[in-house]
Amino acid sequence: MTIEPSVETDDRDVHLAGDATWWRQAAVYQIYPRSFADADGDGIGDIAGITDRVPYLRDLGIDAVWLSPFYPSELADGGYDVADYRDVDPRLGTLADFDRMLRALHRVGIRVIVDIVPNHSSDRHEWFQAALAADPGSPERARYIFRDGRGPDGAEPPTDWESAFGGPAWERVADGQWYFHNFAVEQPDFDWSNREVREDFLTTLRFWSDRGVDGFRIDVAHMLTKDLTEPLPMRAELAEIPIDGRHPITDRDDVHEVYAEWRQVFDSYDPPRTAVAEAWVARDRRQRYASAEGLGQAFNFDLLEADFDAAQFRAIVADNIDLAESSGSSTTWVLSNHDVVRHATRYGLPDPDRAPDGRPTLKHGNEWLLSKGKSPRLDREQGLRRARAATLFVLGLPGSAYLYQGEELGLHEVVEIDGRDRQDPTYFRSPGVDIGRDGCRVPLPWTREGESFGFGAGGAHLPQPAWFGAASVEAEEEDPHSTLVLYRAALALRHELQSAEHLEWIETGDDDVLSFSRPGGWEIVTNFGDQSYDLRGAEVLIASAEIVGGSLPPAATAWIARME
Repeated sequence: MTIEPSVETDDRDVHLAGDATWWRQAAVYQIYPRSFADADGDGIGDIAGITDRVPYLRDLGIDAVWLSPFYPSELADGGYDVADYRDVDPRLGTLADFDRMLRALHRVGIRVIVDIVPNHSSDRHEWFQAALAADPGSPERARYIFRDGRGPDGAEPPTDWESAFGGPAWERVADGQWYFHNFAVEQPDFDWSNREVREDFLTTLRFWSDRGVDGFRIDVAHMLTKDLTEPLPMRAELAEIPIDGRHPITDRDDVHEVYAEWRQVFDSYDPPRTAVAEAWVARDRRQRYASAEGLGQAFNFDLLEADFDAAQFRAIVADNIDLAESSGSSTTWVLSNHDVVRHATRYGLPDPDRAPDGRPTLKHGNEWLLSKGKSPRLDREQGLRRARAATLFVLGLPGSAYLYQGEELGLHEVVEIDGRDRQDPTYFRSPGVDIGRDGCRVPLPWTREGESFGFGAGGAHLPQPAWFGAASVEAEEEDPHSTLVLYRAALALRHELQSAEHLEWIETGDDDVLSFSRPGGWEIVTNFGDQSYDLRGAEVLIASAEIVGGSLPPAATAWIARME
């Protein structure tokens, strides 16, 4: 495969002008930088690698990229343990490299969203190191959540809470105090009641906005503010407290005071900077994160938890369009990201693990995954057919679509990773329960052959399976029926057709077939069933599977125009 050279840039600060509402129906491509492309051959993806692949991103037809954290980090949690919020990890490049990448993307009309991780820092952050060196009660410790322990000698943690990655949520330091970490022990939580913390993040938002960044994705946006007034509840008591805006550690009403300040920063730029909240909150709590006075948009993760099922898809779409209208925002559609099992694999596994409320779980603890894929339960072909159909369905919806790197190749979850090669803390903290997220973070295959399938000149930081060659960019560019070709065609057509943010449902007479129309006369039809559906009398604009005899086959989507 011939790789085009990186897009030429000059020294001017290039920024896209125009529509301040571009994000409302944008197609956004998530890049996990360490696994996208490796320009210097050290096995880790880097900023220069992204710049080299700008032609690929241009040809894909996306409106923006979202970069997962690229900041200095010890990689205790894949880069979400940030040691410096205003720099680039030296293993990934420099600020000058970032500026070159930004200009290259802007020159081809692609905007840039960066990840901000405000709930916690790395334990290597200079503030936390200063806190460890300071005394209890000092201003340095006040930036984080330090507490005395329980018991006569303080040897018991302040509570019995568990972290999201398993194990206790408190860690003791040398002088006997404990600090709170909702995630890994290397990720101490900030104290957002501290004005210094708030001001520092305002400075960070301005730093990246001044460089020309177009928007921000806010990690665990619902968890920043906390009320840890004594006495603290134990775990059983905490589980009984309603999450209604006054919960001690999650989805508190006062977090929106933080985002109101952020919105003032965003709106001080022309065009205003955008933001999207990662907020795993109840339905009736999501709108405030997406309000014009707050972050402006919030992720809708409901399709991540849905089976490939017509009734579930219709209910989720209708509900989220209503929610978006109530907040004045637009909704978001997500089928895969860096935290969940890839949707081609989810849709190929029967009888998914389910939470107590009946929804499929997103954890990587499924029996098939834990057995390293040795069970025959995965139907790879069915999973990919359904994934292609679901993607074409989603791209036809009003709102913005968030795509995860590699899904345009139809990649499945990689389970062929030995325990000694894994990196995700959930694997090490939950042995035998959760295999971790490494399987969706394996470096991308660009060529059919090579030590890392074209990812870099040498090996890759996570092992790639042998089947990656057939799923590589090189292989799929040469196949007119490939998933990559489908994504490119669908995104191009979406740009041509997408307009007003509404749809009209069309009754199909078949409970397994969903259809809706969009302004401009185009319709989307998805067959979730196991029988073909008649499309005669329609012009097929694009389809996820071959239309045979005028019929849409099972597990397929078509965009159509009705012939007069």
